[in-house]
Amino acid sequence: MRIASFNLENLFDRAKALNQETWDEGRPTLERFRELATLLEEPVYDSATKARISRLIVELGMEKSDTGPFVIIRRNRGHLVKRKKTGEIEIVANGRNDWIGWVELRTEPVNEKAIVNTGRVIGDVNADVIALVEAENRIALKEFNEDIIPLGGGTPYEQIMLIDGNDERGIDVGLMTRSGFKINLMRSHVHDGNADYPVIFSRDCPEFQVIGPNGTEIWFLVNHLKSKGYGSPAENDRKRKAQATRVAEIYRELRNRGIANVVVLGDMNDTPARDPLSPIIDETDLKDVFEHPEFDDGGHPGTYAGATKSTKIDYIFLSPALFANVVSGGVFRRGAWPGVRPKKWEVYDTITKPVHAASDHHAVWVDINLQAIA
Repeated sequence: MRIASFNLENLFDRAKALNQETWDEGRPTLERFRELATLLEEPVYDSATKARISRLIVELGMEKSDTGPFVIIRRNRGHLVKRKKTGEIEIVANGRNDWIGWVELRTEPVNEKAIVNTGRVIGDVNADVIALVEAENRIALKEFNEDIIPLGGGTPYEQIMLIDGNDERGIDVGLMTRSGFKINLMRSHVHDGNADYPVIFSRDCPEFQVIGPNGTEIWFLVNHLKSKGYGSPAENDRKRKAQATRVAEIYRELRNRGIANVVVLGDMNDTPARDPLSPIIDETDLKDVFEHPEFDDGGHPGTYAGATKSTKIDYIFLSPALFANVVSGGVFRRGAWPGVRPKKWEVYDTITKPVHAASDHHAVWVDINLQAIA
């Protein structure tokens, strides 16, 4: 059987702030959006809070309207802001109870070529079971499976499962399986928390029990850990380590129940040597497929953007029983932007600039001798 993991970076609609030529262009908007959303939840808006809310509204391009280029203020009842003819912004609400509303990121369709190329990657990787990161929702994934994957010559998947997670931007994680691989059970961890974090997972860490054609039971833990994209680097690391710790706990719970075949995969948003991933890498018996002698990274150790060592953030970890029966594995890069001079790898002929790429992430795959673990 072939297992794969791929961060799609959304299928049809993506936050406009994320749909720029580079991540650095969208980062300031995301940081301001997050700060504004946090401040608006304060029970009392003191003078300093009001001044900062006003400033953020202006910086986000909403000085004249609740609809800015990247962010929208949604208001049901009450009033948050008064815009004067002089151009001055006045925050008229004195706290969260004075108005009902929220802020949200504006979305726009992903470049059409990018959507088709995303389908081509999934079709060409041709996994029996593929974990997908950053999909809007199950219906979008279903439509993508039925309408887009065939455009690139691929075969649609038979089963699709995804439920909404904790990220308000609509970037969730899910699983698709081909005929013969049945999604039998699923358990969500969106409500998991600890003393430091009432909600641990930024998205979710769903458990999927998949039954193979020979009756083999394999459990998949699909992940998208905390991004480094915005917020304090130290706090991001702390949150990511808490998430990795919980993933390791869930894995050990499965193993303690006598389950031998477990896969932990997805976008971990960190490199192997850094502390946040140590609960998975150093404190469990999970094995990184990159470390298998039959795995070929094509001479590029990373899985994101330029594929350098510092950008290895996408993983397939296997329990020992699965790792012992790996036949081959690799990274599929034809849908990722290869640079200009020289190109680092061959790409689809429709990728002539970065916006046409299927994703900034590269798909990771591994082949396992399923008969040997039956």
